[in-house]
Amino acid sequence: MVTSEFKLFKFMLMGMSMALALAVALSGPARAFDIKAGVSKESGPFDLFKFGFKAYKNGQKEEAVEAYKYAAEKGHTGSRWALANMYADGDGVTQDDFEAFKIYSEIAQQGVEPGSEDTGFFVNALLSLANYYKHGISGSPVRIDLSQARQLYFQVASTFGVPEAQFQLAQMMLAGEGGNASPQQAKKWLNQARKSGHPGAMAVFGNILFDEGQTARGLALMTAALDRCKPKDCSWMEALQEQAFSVANEADRRTAVSLSHSIASGSDD
Repeated sequence: MVTSEFKLFKFMLMGMSMALALAVALSGPARAFDIKAGVSKESGPFDLFKFGFKAYKNGQKEEAVEAYKYAAEKGHTGSRWALANMYADGDGVTQDDFEAFKIYSEIAQQGVEPGSEDTGFFVNALLSLANYYKHGISGSPVRIDLSQARQLYFQVASTFGVPEAQFQLAQMMLAGEGGNASPQQAKKWLNQARKSGHPGAMAVFGNILFDEGQTARGLALMTAALDRCKPKDCSWMEALQEQAFSVANEADRRTAVSLSHSIASGSDD
C-alpha cells in the first residue's frame, strides 16, 4: 500500500482515530465478536467499524477483519479502506495485493461527495491503485499500466493537491512514463510538492535546479531534504546530494548550507 504523506488525509484520519481511541478507552477491552459484546453482524456499519477499530487496537485482528467485512458489506467506506490495508500489508490476514486492489477499486468506483468525511479514504484508495498499476500485481490480472497510473496520480495531484501524488506524477513526467516526457510540467508539480515539505520532491527539484546552474539553491534543497527523508528513502537522496556537493565550489557549499537551514525551518520558499 502507498503510505499517505499528505495533510488532508493525515488530519482527517487523525481526528477519527482520536475519537475512536477515546471510545475504546471508555468502553474497556475488546471482547469476542458476538452479541455479548453488544455488536453483531446485524449492527449498524459505524458500530461495526468502531468494534473493528477497538479489536485491532487490542491485537484481536481476526475480530477486526470480521467486523470490517460486515461493515464493508453495508457500504461503510472506512471499513473497506481498513480491510484493504490489512490485505495489502498482510496484517492479520494472508497478504493478498489483488484482494486489496479489488477493495480499493470499490472505493474508487463509489466516488466521494465534495467535503465528505470519506474524502481521505477515497484519495488513499486512488493512490494505492496508482501504485498497483505502476508496478502490476504478480499472479493476478492486474498488469503494469503506466498510462492509468499517471492518470490517477494526476487526478489526486490536481483535484486534492496531495504532495505524494504530485511527486509521483512529476517522476513519471520526467521519465516519459505513461505519456510524453514533460520536464517543465514536472518541475511545476515538484515545486508544489516541495513547498509542502515533501522530501523526495525537494531532492529531485533541487537536483534539477543544480543541473540548470542554480548551484547553491539546488544544493540547499537537496541538503534540506536529508533532514526530512524517511530512512527507506534517504539513501538515494543522499547520493544525489553528495554528488552535487562534490562538484560545487566552496562558496556555493557555504551558501547552500546556510539556505538549507532556512528551507528546513520553512522560512524560505
